[in-house]
Amino acid sequence: MAGNGRGFLLVSARVIVAAIAANAALLSVSARADEKIFDELRFGASTSIQGGDEREDGIFPEITVFFDPFGHSTATDWKQQLARPRVNLGTSIGTQGEATQVFAGFAWTVNFDEKIFAEAGFGGVWHNGELDSNDDGPALGCRLLFHEYLGAGYNITEHWNVVAQVAHSSHANLCDGPNNGMTRAGLQVGYKF
Repeated sequence: MAGNGRGFLLVSARVIVAAIAANAALLSVSARADEKIFDELRFGASTSIQGGDEREDGIFPEITVFFDPFGHSTATDWKQQLARPRVNLGTSIGTQGEATQVFAGFAWTVNFDEKIFAEAGFGGVWHNGELDSNDDGPALGCRLLFHEYLGAGYNITEHWNVVAQVAHSSHANLCDGPNNGMTRAGLQVGYKF
């Protein structure tokens, strides 16, 4: 069973990498058409919201880049917005000896009006945290984990926004070892190009 879990994680990671590569190819075509490579850049910080020995110390600076290969920006209603996810690539940088994450995946954004929006994301993450045991922070079991997040945002202007989000990374008990996971919450400021 443990071998099947690792195989599943490996296949999942390959699917995510293939999707990103395919989207990168689409991005290069669309970049030539309108010279816009990035859709949005976000930067901010988060902190661990786990309790007890699984809590991570410090603040985690974050940066995320969003791409729009499926035309999310041209969607006219919530159904089209959900059918056209954006692709994201980012990092959450460990401080005070805690895990750094590098993540990629898809983000679904729905605008409730011109100012308020909600977002959900799903993908994969690589981290450099502890795998088997950790006296001060989570034991994570394997290097590649699933990564999902929920966020609520506010458009300050046409280009600037602020997003509050909660992100979680774990392996869903699909590989050997512990599965404490990492759960972090924070704020990011975004700039739409």
